[in-house]
Amino acid sequence: MKKEIHPQYHTNAKVICACGSTWETGSTKKEIKIEICSACHPFYTGKQKLVDTARRVEKFEERAAKKTAMAKARKGKKVKRAVRDSKRKSISEKAEVKKVNKVVNKVVNKVNKSDNKSDAKDSKKEK
Repeated sequence: MKKEIHPQYHTNAKVICACGSTWETGSTKKEIKIEICSACHPFYTGKQKLVDTARRVEKFEERAAKKTAMAKARKGKKVKRAVRDSKRKSISEKAEVKKVNKVVNKVVNKVNKSDNKSDAKDSKKEK
């Protein structure tokens, strides 16, 4: 080995886990701090443990809660479709009523004109 190019190796480096477990091993650092170890890892313990260093779980739960709240407040597709269809029906019904009214007005105007003509003829005959 060449001298002065390799880091110093510590045979009794201390490893400290977030759960409190400690042990010694060999490393180039004197002290190593870790978040999870075999004593607290769910794969080895069989227990579910959430390790959250940056509030990731809380943020996810907040977003999930917002989504469920929005979903409850939001109208469903069937409701929206029913409202839209009822508006279309009311618009088409209004258009049909207008058409019927136009036809009725034309008929009434024709009847009135014919009545006026017959009254005019009758008044001419009487003179």
